[in-house]
Amino acid sequence: MDSATVLIISVAAFVVAITGISVYTAFGPPSRELADPFEDHED
Repeated sequence: MDSATVLIISVAAFVVAITGISVYTAFGPPSRELADPFEDHED
């Protein structure tokens, strides 16, 4: 494979992995531990 192709595939895999981890953290089971600052400081 060409070195540019390997680089593009590596960057794409990294972006997909970060996106997957972010979605899992935001909407999966770990989201119960996230705090909402707007609910904490209601007036």
